[in-house]
Amino acid sequence: MTPDTFDFTTKELRKLRSMKHPHGIQQFLDDAPYHLADTAWSPRRVLAEQTAHCLEGAIFAAAALRANGYPPLLLDLEADNDTDHVIAIYRDDGCWGAVAKSNYTGCRWREPVYRSLRELALSYFNGYFNMRGQRTLRRFSGPVNLKRFDRQRWMTTDEPVWFIVYHLFDIKHYPLLTRAQEKRLHRVDDRLFQAECLGKALKHDG
Repeated sequence: MTPDTFDFTTKELRKLRSMKHPHGIQQFLDDAPYHLADTAWSPRRVLAEQTAHCLEGAIFAAAALRANGYPPLLLDLEADNDTDHVIAIYRDDGCWGAVAKSNYTGCRWREPVYRSLRELALSYFNGYFNMRGQRTLRRFSGPVNLKRFDRQRWMTTDEPVWFIVYHLFDIKHYPLLTRAQEKRLHRVDDRLFQAECLGKALKHDG
C-alpha cells in the first residue's frame, strides 16, 4: 500500500477523489440504495455494488475521507434495545462533523459545527429510537482511526471486514445520559416517527 493509491485502482481512486469533500461523500451515500443484507463489505465492494448499509457506509466514508486528505475516523454510537450506529467523522476549523449512511432520515449527515464528540453524538439523540418509539441512544465511543487495519487491507479486501466491528465492540464507550435522565425519557410522537422512517428500506419475504 502506498499513500498515493491506498491499494485502490486508478479508476477507483479517481472516483473517490471526485467526491472532493465530506458533503460530496455524503451525496454519494445518499444516492446509493440502502440494503439490508448481513454483510461487511470493504469500501472497494461498496464502490462496485453502489449500495451499502450503515456500517458499510461509514467505513466507505472513512476511506473516501482519507482519499481526500482527512484521517479515516469512525465513531460508534451504542444503543439499548436497539441497533448501534456507526458514523465517519471529520474535523474542520476545530469542529466535528459526520458522514453516515442510515435507513432513518435524521441519522445521516452532520455539518462540522460540534465542538466535541459528545456534542456530535448528542445531535443524534432525538431521532434515534426503536420501533416501539423509545429513545435508545446511550453511549458513544472515542474516535477509531482505521489506519490500524491497513495490514488487513480494510479498504480493498474481498473478504468481510468484521474485524472492524469486533474492535468497535471492545473499545471504551462513554455515557450520554444519567440513570435519572434515562428514566424520565418519553417516547417519540407519531410525526417524528413517520418523518424518520421516510423512504425506509424494508425487508421483503421471498
